[in-house]
Amino acid sequence: MATGLYNSFAALASAQIEGIDYQRSWRSSLISTLLHLAIHGGGIEQGTSELASAAAGDVHDFYTFDGIKQANNGDLHITSTSFDDPQALALAQGAAHIVSWHGAAGATPMTNLGGLDYPLRDRIGQSLAQAGFAVQVANEEVNGNDVTNICNRGVRGMGVQLEISTAQRQAFFLNGDLSRANRRNVTDVFTSYVTAVTGAITQALVAAGKGQPVVVTQPGRETVDSVASGA
Repeated sequence: MATGLYNSFAALASAQIEGIDYQRSWRSSLISTLLHLAIHGGGIEQGTSELASAAAGDVHDFYTFDGIKQANNGDLHITSTSFDDPQALALAQGAAHIVSWHGAAGATPMTNLGGLDYPLRDRIGQSLAQAGFAVQVANEEVNGNDVTNICNRGVRGMGVQLEISTAQRQAFFLNGDLSRANRRNVTDVFTSYVTAVTGAITQALVAAGKGQPVVVTQPGRETVDSVASGA
């Protein structure tokens, strides 16, 4: 997706009207510091907000910035290294693990894997491949390796960026229709994809939770186990 008209959230907010041109939604969890976000949701990179929301569920943090203009939603695209909505940054900076959902061009189903959290990135890639989805490590243009990328702005300074081709996102919705009205009609492919991603995350983090060491008490002794092992 090409860069839009604005290089900061403040510049966008001064020129566009929230609730008419764009909208933001977020959920903050009391039990998790895993954040799923879609900063190019709605009509910007269609399907990404639905994916992020489904992956977060009612357990994890969620944020989306959605373009809701009648046309030219691409104008609202702020690059991941410049996206600085204070609400999104606050969620990111409080997160131990971040998965950022994006749309990429492409007539072939493909997920491009990026971000600096290489272990979690690769685990997600393996899970998707095992579920029958095509994956590859992202090229430099969309690899999400810049430390200022919002996916890498969490507590650990690393996250995962998923760049999902148009053809793959079309498969997630009835009749391949990415229109706003139809994006509520998800397919079994959508469910399988989200399940593959969330299953990989659960394996990586061992258990849904804060991604922090937890105290496990057994008769006669107390140990500390890390729920973030392998990630």
